[in-house]
Amino acid sequence: MPAPVPQPLQPGDFYYTPEGYLVFTEQYHRRRGSCCQSGCRHCPWKFPAKAGSQGASGQK
Repeated sequence: MPAPVPQPLQPGDFYYTPEGYLVFTEQYHRRRGSCCQSGCRHCPWKFPAKAGSQGASGQK
């Protein structure tokens, strides 16, 4: 299976938190088409964050 081809970001694909972090939205994840299993804040597949991780999903 060939590697996925990166798609250009579209309006609504992300936003910046007050701390300056870039956060991908559910729209972006759905267009991407698969779960990266990182526990992303807006994951439409609801993959749980790993216990003890410092990822964005802990900031819901």
